[in-house]
Amino acid sequence: MIEFQEKLEGKKILITGGAGFIGSNLCEILIDLNAKVVCLDNFATGHKHNLEKLKDHKSFELIEGDIRDLETCHEACKDVDYVLHQAALGSVPRSLADPIASNGVNISGFLNMLVAARDAGVKRFVYAASSSTYGDSEKLPKVEDKIGKPLSPYAITKYVNELYADIFQDAYKLDTIGLRYFNVFGRKQDPNGAYAAVIPKFVMQFMKHESPIINGDGTYSRDFTYIDNVIQMNLRAITSENKEAVNQVYNTAVGDRTNLVELTQLLKQYLSEFDPKIADVEVKHGPNRAGDIPHSLASVDKAKKLLGYKPSHRIDDGLREAVAWYWENLR
Repeated sequence: MIEFQEKLEGKKILITGGAGFIGSNLCEILIDLNAKVVCLDNFATGHKHNLEKLKDHKSFELIEGDIRDLETCHEACKDVDYVLHQAALGSVPRSLADPIASNGVNISGFLNMLVAARDAGVKRFVYAASSSTYGDSEKLPKVEDKIGKPLSPYAITKYVNELYADIFQDAYKLDTIGLRYFNVFGRKQDPNGAYAAVIPKFVMQFMKHESPIINGDGTYSRDFTYIDNVIQMNLRAITSENKEAVNQVYNTAVGDRTNLVELTQLLKQYLSEFDPKIADVEVKHGPNRAGDIPHSLASVDKAKKLLGYKPSHRIDDGLREAVAWYWENLR
């Protein structure tokens, strides 16, 4: 982390959605790197307890507000060097249930943040894009310049983000980098709620000796990406001095593929080290979920070449750390 500290010490960085899973992890690491951090969150999906360690830190500022309000975005961007835009309404099922809300936050809110960053003279705007942008493209591994037709309102919103970012570079010279996240997991990821991600949801069910339900036959596969890899990509995105690296989108993943049957087997194995009874918990199957793509696997060659990205955690390493965190903090 020394390479990042030298470039970020004393810099003012705005993290939207900073009370969320990814955002709060970014807040903590940037404070550790001696940056000044501004967190903007409306707590629709984020949690104040994620910021407990930071709330009284002299270099941390919390703004409770909504990115759908332009004035709030302008306030948050004041004197900021870099923006890490993580705020969004995630989840394909959520967007299918309420496409208007997803559009309002993910597109209108995103546009507000671009405008505010432009007006504030922000040096670089790094934003959370999504692997859902690949849509119905069956090509594996996924490469950044080959996408398909979006399969959900959420996927549409994240693709529109990329289009807007491109326009803002061309029209206003605002430097942007988009990070297409692939199934991020790890510490602080919320296991509760109707739209909880599969890993924390299954972990909590196993710890309660409840049977998790796999959508479909379990052969659907994902490039599960540990939070530390995502943190590294964000840090590389705001500190890169390679001019070719800016105004691009990058897969933010590992380059491995794990299906849901394999995932549940690994979770049972690692959780059983804490509670042997978990090895006997039955896994059940339900119908496939609307809007889901069968397989996802990223090429990270572009990120390695232009940003110097080196994934630190594969699926097994990440799951071991995540399971240990959940066991210690949420049991």
